Amino acid sequence: MSRTDKAALRQQLRRARQSLTRSQRRDATRRSNSALKPFIHRGHRIGVYWPVGSELRLDAFVRAALARGASVYLPYIEPHTLRLWFTPYRANAAHAERARGQSRLRIPQFSGHKIRAHQLHTLIVPLVGIDRHGYRLGQGGGYYDVTLAHTRTRLRPRTIGAGFACQQVAQLPHEAHDMPLDAFVCEHGLQRFGSHQ
Repeated sequence: MSRTDKAALRQQLRRARQSLTRSQRRDATRRSNSALKPFIHRGHRIGVYWPVGSELRLDAFVRAALARGASVYLPYIEPHTLRLWFTPYRANAAHAERARGQSRLRIPQFSGHKIRAHQLHTLIVPLVGIDRHGYRLGQGGGYYDVTLAHTRTRLRPRTIGAGFACQQVAQLPHEAHDMPLDAFVCEHGLQRFGSHQ
């Protein structure tokens, strides 16, 4: 699939996500956050994402994780590298060290003790699309692809894509180095892939 085809697919899937009504989005968000709660364990380190645009919000899941004694982390982008660090979660963007990105898609970057993905127990991954085999279509920046590739020879966190049902397609193009996610959570519940089914 060419870059142009991928861009068109991203646009199509974003439109599907944006077309959800307020009521549909509220209900889907509640159900998805609830479906993620079994992954919360006291003392575990969970990576989440700061939602941008119409991405699924994880507020209820994060509150539950913190209340149950888990540690929650957000991605931290260092300049000139695609491999992500993760820093302790902060709910208020006003406390950000800096913001990364353009216009309304500015992602706050929080200071704090940085860890790598292999030090997380679970990593909740944002996506534009996902197929029925666990292959993910992201924003196109490559941050999660590079980050997950570095966990190939290490202890790997459980990776869970989070989104809406309208973001799942039958098949996405992927290359030999692409790593499928372990599961996908949406308003219809949890779907496991591969050896995790």
